[in-house]
Amino acid sequence: MNEKKIIIKKNGPYMVKGGIPLYTIENIIDENGYPIGYSEKKLVKTGPNYALCRCGQSKNKPFCDGTHIAGNFDGREIAKVNDFSNNLQNFETEKYELIDSPIMCDHSKFCLRAGGIRNLMVNGDDESIAIAKEEAKNCPSGRLTLVDKDSDYTSEEKYEKEIILIYDNNTKKNGQIWVRGGIPVIGEDDEGNEKKYEVRNRVTLCRCSNSEHKPFCDGTHWVSSEFKANFREKWNLD
Repeated sequence: MNEKKIIIKKNGPYMVKGGIPLYTIENIIDENGYPIGYSEKKLVKTGPNYALCRCGQSKNKPFCDGTHIAGNFDGREIAKVNDFSNNLQNFETEKYELIDSPIMCDHSKFCLRAGGIRNLMVNGDDESIAIAKEEAKNCPSGRLTLVDKDSDYTSEEKYEKEIILIYDNNTKKNGQIWVRGGIPVIGEDDEGNEKKYEVRNRVTLCRCSNSEHKPFCDGTHWVSSEFKANFREKWNLD
């Protein structure tokens, strides 16, 4: 009865069950326009169960107010249940491995600072590796995890089960829904069957309604269609 989980209603909201705390957070932008971290999170008052807007049109954001019904919201889930595991394009140097699933990218741009995480890994000096670790750790979508081959280090932090609404200070827009701590996300396929996505420590869900990887965020709210098309071609994403 008290299991923490997110149930995606067909063409409707995210139903959050089990008393999962909800927070807001802002990213911190450096002088070059790259995100480098996050502000302190702030608690949003909720009941033990609540509905988060998925169509992007609620007058009571972040909560659902039923607007999706009148707006004929098409919330069809495009993602496959094992997209993370089935689309890995990992990268290695002598000392480090980057676990990378490009299909999960929400284009938060943490990994682009100082020449990009892969170049930093190749550089290999202490300063470069320290920045690379920060970039992988701050990736909200969980696309990136940096692993030290010679130690137990991984950039994957231990999170409590929580949901965070991200505000992007670069574009001045509400961003994605950051789901942390291994919360099950359960949807529905075209035949009405239950669709259980891989349980991940970090994923980001769409709340603008326009992602081409629903229910996950693909950065549509802040990047162009041309940018996304070029990105998909670069990484050979179908």
